[in-house]
Amino acid sequence: MRVILVLCLASLFAASCSTRNKNASLQSGAISLETFFRNPVASSVSISPNGEMLAALMPFKGRMNVFVRDIKGGEWNALTKVDDRDIAGIQWKTDNTILFIKDFGGDENFHVFSVNLSSKEVKDLTPFAKVRAQIIDTLDGVFDNEIVVGINKRDPRVFDVYKVNVITGALTLILENTKTYVGYLFDHKGNLRMTVASDGVNNDYFYRDAGKKDFRKIMSLDFKDSFAPVAFDKNNKNIYAISNIKRNTAAAVEVNPRNGHEIQTIFSNPDYDVTGLQYSKERKELIEASFTDWKMEQHVLSPYYKEIYGALKAEITDKEVVISNSNKNETRMVVVTYSDRTQAQYYIYDVTSKKLTFLLDSAPWMKPSELAEMKPVSYKSRDGLIIHGYLTLPKNKGDKNLPVVINPHGGPWARDMWRYNPQVQFLANRGYAVLQMNFRGSTGYGRKFWEASFKQWGLKMQDDITDGVEWLISQGIADKNRVAIYGGSYGGYAVLAGLAFTPDLYRCGVDYVGVSNIFTLMQTVPPYWQPMRDKFYKMIGHPEKEKDLIEKASPLFSANKIKAPLLVVQGAQDPRVKKSESDQIVEALKKRGVDVPYLVKENEGHGFRNEENRFEFYRTMETFLDKHMTKM
Repeated sequence: MRVILVLCLASLFAASCSTRNKNASLQSGAISLETFFRNPVASSVSISPNGEMLAALMPFKGRMNVFVRDIKGGEWNALTKVDDRDIAGIQWKTDNTILFIKDFGGDENFHVFSVNLSSKEVKDLTPFAKVRAQIIDTLDGVFDNEIVVGINKRDPRVFDVYKVNVITGALTLILENTKTYVGYLFDHKGNLRMTVASDGVNNDYFYRDAGKKDFRKIMSLDFKDSFAPVAFDKNNKNIYAISNIKRNTAAAVEVNPRNGHEIQTIFSNPDYDVTGLQYSKERKELIEASFTDWKMEQHVLSPYYKEIYGALKAEITDKEVVISNSNKNETRMVVVTYSDRTQAQYYIYDVTSKKLTFLLDSAPWMKPSELAEMKPVSYKSRDGLIIHGYLTLPKNKGDKNLPVVINPHGGPWARDMWRYNPQVQFLANRGYAVLQMNFRGSTGYGRKFWEASFKQWGLKMQDDITDGVEWLISQGIADKNRVAIYGGSYGGYAVLAGLAFTPDLYRCGVDYVGVSNIFTLMQTVPPYWQPMRDKFYKMIGHPEKEKDLIEKASPLFSANKIKAPLLVVQGAQDPRVKKSESDQIVEALKKRGVDVPYLVKENEGHGFRNEENRFEFYRTMETFLDKHMTKM
């Protein structure tokens, strides 16, 4: 089972608010700030191809580094000792080689590295300055020492495709990206068979038979039609994919890649998109399709895995259960469990003996009994859409007349989910109710709900957030005089929009790497986002053709209406939401005498990764919220 190196942006925005004021009424029974936001004991636990070794990211001098241990027991040993920046993700390549990715000071110019277990030698496989690299395929079971990577060295806007030897670092060009390719699919023999080219608005899909040199276009789709190839079938003939073509909700499908025609629907749900489709390279079959209602739901497709999941869920009944990775033969598996009040807990499952063995708790210092329950809620928007979300109430404070923090997610084309969230638990521990809403455009709810967000930044998308506040007030849950709003990235934009467009609604706001001016956002996107610019114009608005719309949606141009205190937090190296976005709003508010403390970290990007910076941020936020939210 492949382990994909993914940076979870939601975790970057899992920031929260804290206070040190001993006299504050919200502080009773407070758990220390560091308890919530310290590095975990371990993350990204994975098992070697032969099933004999474990790898994980663990803290070394405050930074997450690569550690390994024999599966039978013993000490965890550090393979890397990086001290400037957390390693962002790891993956086994061979029994003696681990891959990892890391950027520099938050610039998101990730490099791909390998580390040798025997010698502990670390090799930068993409050693180019100001270049971003990505793993495309690890070629598991095909080539022992080669992987496929994308590198934007030749042209910063696109990624050329290379094979790289993880031992020597030798690079071999596979495909020069002259068509703005954004996706690739390799067959089980390691042959590149499908590519996807995009101009942002239109996606062209190309295919070639095994042994053929030239690709031919099999279909063209508008960006609103999603088609994501996952794997070839066991005969390298047809492909499995997630598709919403001629559907409202995306489904798992089987497709003939020679003409793009759908053969069959494997699994679908009428209300929610299929967002995950796992494939077993060893067994050459689909494992499961997953979607998210208020919790993640798994539809197991493999008889082999159906028996395994049945055994696991019979033993672990109070948490979500996920098989995160396995050895090559899929006889030993890393199992992760979690809930709204527990962080990741890791187990090893031996399929042969059917034995589940506890490995570690990523946060053993947390006590679930002290934390708050995250409950699903829904309300109707002013134009009739059903908005789903989560409400977390502080323990032992009742459910009426509470101080509230509204926490819209980033993206904006993402969603909140039921799981442990340190920012939410921290706020609840300080006595705040927290509302997270999946406003229109949030993913997983189907095409119509997503498209309802187009060109609605600051308009109907913001109305959905406002309607959530009004719903809380109407239910008697929120004290209307003590409502704050906090968010990161698009959530930070929503903070600024909330304070500017509904200035009487919020007591204060916390903007974390948020957009203040959509004009300048569009001008400063990273070069590798340039091909998507036309798509942004379709989804957000065109800065020249729809200037009035963009100006109306940009909080900077309504800064004169902001009167609530605002805390602004920014990483100086942020490549997506440049520091200038925060500088502009801070300057505009300072000129008017608005209370606007501004925290900038020079060694951070789009979200704070370094532990000491997280502590400072949350401590600053805690003091700010306590100052403005404590009942007078």
